[in-house]
Amino acid sequence: MHPSDPKSVLHHYLTSAREALMWKLDGLSEYDVRRPLTPTGTNLLGLLKHLAGCEVGYFALTFDRPFEPNLPWLSEDAEDNADMWATAEESRDDIVGLYRRVCDHSDRVIAELDLDSPGVVPHWPDDRARTTLHAVLVHMIAETQRHAGHADIVRELVDGSVGLRREHANLPHGDAAWWRNYHDKLERIAREVSGHH
Repeated sequence: MHPSDPKSVLHHYLTSAREALMWKLDGLSEYDVRRPLTPTGTNLLGLLKHLAGCEVGYFALTFDRPFEPNLPWLSEDAEDNADMWATAEESRDDIVGLYRRVCDHSDRVIAELDLDSPGVVPHWPDDRARTTLHAVLVHMIAETQRHAGHADIVRELVDGSVGLRREHANLPHGDAAWWRNYHDKLERIAREVSGHH
C-alpha cells in the first residue's frame, strides 16, 4: 500500500477484507461451511458466493469489463437468494476458486482505471446509477467488510474460532475461562439493567 496514493489505500482495504472473509472457511468441514446458522440461512460458503456476484456486478458489469462465465444466480429469473448458498452441484472448491478468479478480474479492472473513471451500476435506480471507480471501491469495501463481520459471527458459532486475521486476532488474550467470565458479566449486567432476573 502506498499511503499517498488513494487508489492503493482503497485497494489495500478491499484486499484485507477479502482475506479476512476467506480464512473464515479454513479448516472447516463441507457441512460447516454450508450449514445455515441464522434464521435467514446465513452460511460461510454463501457469503463468499454472494460477494463473488457483488464483485462481478460492481467491477465487471459497471465498467463494461465482462467476466466469463456468466453467473446464473445474477440473472433476473434466478431463485430468490440463489446467491446466498451453494447448491449440491457447486463444490466448495468451485465457489472458492470462482471468488479468487472474480477478485483477480476486479483487480485488473481497478489497475486499468483511474478513480474518477465513470461507470453505470446496472441494478441501481437511474437517478444514481452513474458512478465512478472511487465510489465503487468504497461501496465494495463496505459490502465485503459487512459480510466479513457476518462470517466472524458464523465461524464463532461453528467452532468458537474468532479474530480479525489469522496472524492477528485483535482480541484480548483471554483463555476459555476468561471469556466465560466476561460473557457471564455481560449477561449479569444486561439482566440487572433490564430488570430480568
